[in-house]
Amino acid sequence: MADGGMIVDSSMDFRQAVFGTSAPREILERLCLFDVRYAGFDGRPHAGQLLLHRDLAAEIGEIFALMEALKFPVAGAVPIVRYGWSDEASMAADNSSAFNYRTIAGTDRLSRHALGRAVDINPRENPAVYPDGRIAPAGAVYRPGSPGTFTDEHPAVCAFIERGWRWGGHFDHVRDYHHFEK
Repeated sequence: MADGGMIVDSSMDFRQAVFGTSAPREILERLCLFDVRYAGFDGRPHAGQLLLHRDLAAEIGEIFALMEALKFPVAGAVPIVRYGWSDEASMAADNSSAFNYRTIAGTDRLSRHALGRAVDINPRENPAVYPDGRIAPAGAVYRPGSPGTFTDEHPAVCAFIERGWRWGGHFDHVRDYHHFEK
């Protein structure tokens, strides 16, 4: 804890945040480590970090400031290196993250996360729901109206869409409620 009651969830430097990634240098050169503030589920102010494409940092800052003003709880925001680059481990921990050099699950195509152009927020409250009934992360339940949960009408979802982002809750093949990409 630091900063008069602020709980610091992540305080890495850029080198630490990208340690061990297999991403090529030209992708890494486009990334920045961005500090975000948010209300935690404990009702206290938190500070975390997102590793993302530098062109998107200002918009993410605006949207996180909106969520903080609304007291929309965020479970944490820590670069995924802390989870050994495992998307599954990060989601299971309800971690909000952005960059992860990986493919789209079940394909050989790079995810927008691999370019730092996607962010996942509160995956346990906003899981991915597949047509066959599978839910990721395992054990998560989508309960619209619960704290930390996104819906079509949520001001943060609207703020993303107004800025040209796509929300995974609108995807056809899967309802990926935690996912935003641009």
